[in-house]
Amino acid sequence: MTTTTAPQLHPDAKAFLDKKSHKLLIGGQWVDALSGKTFKTTNPASGELLGTVAEADRADVDAAVAAARAAFEGPWSKVTPSERGKLLNRLADLVESHAEELAQLETLDNGKVIGEALKGDLPLSADLLRYFAGWTTKIAGETTPVSVPYYPGARFMHYTVREPLGVVGAIIPWNFPLLMAVERLAPALACGNTVVLKPAEQTPLSALRLGELIGEAGLPPGAVNIVPGFGPTAGAALAAHMGVDKISFTGSTEVGREVVKASAGNLKKVSLELGGKSPNIVFEDADLDAAAKGMFMGIFYNQGQTCSAGSRVFVHESKFEAMVAALAERAKKVRQGPGLDPASRMGPLVSEEQMKRVLSYVEAGKKEGAKLLAGGERAGGPLAGGWFVQPTVFSDVKDSMRIAQEEIFGPVVAVMPFKDEAEVLARANGTPYGLVAGVWTKDIKKAFRMAQGLKAGVVWLNCYQFVDAAAPWGGTKQSGYGREKGPYAIEAYTQVKSVWVDLN
Repeated sequence: MTTTTAPQLHPDAKAFLDKKSHKLLIGGQWVDALSGKTFKTTNPASGELLGTVAEADRADVDAAVAAARAAFEGPWSKVTPSERGKLLNRLADLVESHAEELAQLETLDNGKVIGEALKGDLPLSADLLRYFAGWTTKIAGETTPVSVPYYPGARFMHYTVREPLGVVGAIIPWNFPLLMAVERLAPALACGNTVVLKPAEQTPLSALRLGELIGEAGLPPGAVNIVPGFGPTAGAALAAHMGVDKISFTGSTEVGREVVKASAGNLKKVSLELGGKSPNIVFEDADLDAAAKGMFMGIFYNQGQTCSAGSRVFVHESKFEAMVAALAERAKKVRQGPGLDPASRMGPLVSEEQMKRVLSYVEAGKKEGAKLLAGGERAGGPLAGGWFVQPTVFSDVKDSMRIAQEEIFGPVVAVMPFKDEAEVLARANGTPYGLVAGVWTKDIKKAFRMAQGLKAGVVWLNCYQFVDAAAPWGGTKQSGYGREKGPYAIEAYTQVKSVWVDLN
């Protein structure tokens, strides 16, 4: 099903788009790229040009890092923890008051449906800012009783101090542009760091609008710098920069490896949230209605463009035929359309390149012998001008197939039967990834056994796709290392200093 109702833009979103061209934010100033280069950003629902954006490269990254360092050693270092918290809360207020505008910009640039942006991305962005605003006055060290056994009669006081790292480079993806920006900015700033943010070239607009709100909130110039550009130029320059103390990267596992290599020059700290091929497991004793909704949300939320997509659904063989048929029928009924149309339930993929990538996996699945039950094609008719792929369901999938092993990052799910707990646990763990997993069962002991056995950074029991500012997020194996959100993010953006005082 398709829908194409034309929406009315919020006046502030229209005013932002009417600028037509957008600059870099460096040292509190909006500036052109030193090279003069720009790139286009388009609406994936129609291919319509939304604007041109200054294209940062190495020279611009150098300037941004210098501005961030100057702010870190200058005005930002003089802002008290309490005042940092007030600034983050002020920014949260602005995000909330501009929620409709920001959601529309996100939808136009990324393609996601407006309801998901308004009900998910925007509230969580504001909540992240408030959560870490509360941490600013609670980042503390501790005193430690020390003995020094090789020094008879020793009397020392020992304590630790948790300090900011310095300049943080944040390289974020295109699937949740605003949310990912805030997810990095909030803890980094709360801990006293300054930031150079590189948004994805596909979706720079909401980050740039956020930059304007950051200035309005009153953060010192240079505390946050925003340098849209391409991965091989701006991203690589930031990852390798000798003046950057930490890199936080979210993206593909392949690029994550390159980030690690680039970071080796000054051994900067690195945290990575990378790809996933997540299992969503439905046992025969599950609440099948709830599991069906979880299967659907797990794969088709955000057009399947999530690292946590439940792209491998395992259903107990006794319930398999009914569950896979129900999922396929529901997929066929999804209303696709432009994200700003409130009737749309699934928007386009982010770009033509991503659409072609997803469709190539559909062809690979068919070629390898999987059975296509729903979707599998580019949407036509009134949606032919955008990058729409129909919600796609495969059965008769073998674990060795590409659609069961490789991250597709689109609305394509492989549904497979299993016989028992031991079998499905081994199969669920049988990919290089380990970001998230879902389990559906009424047997609490089984649920806990599965949670213990699954090699994943996040396990959802009888639920799927839930996140919170207070809950840590990150993966195992080739899904990355380090944790964002929650108190673990404080560890990720600080370092510990050990101080000794001789009392003799």
